[in-house]
Amino acid sequence: MFYEGTIYRPPSEAKSIILQITVGCQHNACTFCTMYKDKSFRIKSRSEISDIITTALAQDSDAERIFLADGDAIAVESSLLIEVLDRLYATFPRLKRVGIYGGPKDILAKSAKELADLKAHGLTMVYLGVESGNAGILTSVCKGVTPEQMITAGQKLRESGLAVSCTVIIGLGGKDLSEEHALDTARVISAIDPHYLGALTLMVAPNSPLAKAIKGGTFHPLTPLESLAELRTLIHELNVTHCVFRSNHASNYLPLRATLPNEQDELLQTLDNVIGNQSLERLRPEYWRGF
Repeated sequence: MFYEGTIYRPPSEAKSIILQITVGCQHNACTFCTMYKDKSFRIKSRSEISDIITTALAQDSDAERIFLADGDAIAVESSLLIEVLDRLYATFPRLKRVGIYGGPKDILAKSAKELADLKAHGLTMVYLGVESGNAGILTSVCKGVTPEQMITAGQKLRESGLAVSCTVIIGLGGKDLSEEHALDTARVISAIDPHYLGALTLMVAPNSPLAKAIKGGTFHPLTPLESLAELRTLIHELNVTHCVFRSNHASNYLPLRATLPNEQDELLQTLDNVIGNQSLERLRPEYWRGF
């Protein structure tokens, strides 16, 4: 499929065809992330994308789901994205949805009309990495936006009619900012009111700036139970309309799923039970965790 480097996708895109229309991540500055450090960002040419689609058709002409990679493919000029979407729906007769990663800066750079046009041409889901709602944490991890800008990006997506799937990272503030991270992140997520919310748990890549901070004693990572306590605070403070919540990523110590707010109390009870009883046997072993 003409993949360049390692390809990453959201857990919910496991059954999707992955089409790499961009290489790497345009922002590529987050201190906790090393996924795209070995790539230089570029948008593939029309001829390359055409060849990719042709190859994908030969592999699975009945595909119902497609995901556009790499890290923030929504950075592609809207006119080209619309060409790609039109070609995909004309090529795959059973296609039902197309998802894409969207960095907050690239979402903010698009007009409301551009986002609505992408929706009209068949873009279905945008995955927005919120990571944290705390201003200090966003600055320290070099996310490139403020909490208010993150809210604006998420709300722009919702107002366009696109489905919004947000991701947060438990433990991103370490021990020192755990409560602030949970409370502020809950505020930002509540303001966006996404259709889907995924919680990852911080994993520190060996060569990342965050790994150096841990070694230098300036960042203190959470224990597994502390991570669950932070997640509990986040879930307790959320105020969303209808949100499918998942923490089924390989990084998580305890896989959880619920629909919020309907199952919010049940989710909190599960967390209380595990935390209160210190049920370490229910947690995923460290050696099973992954990016």
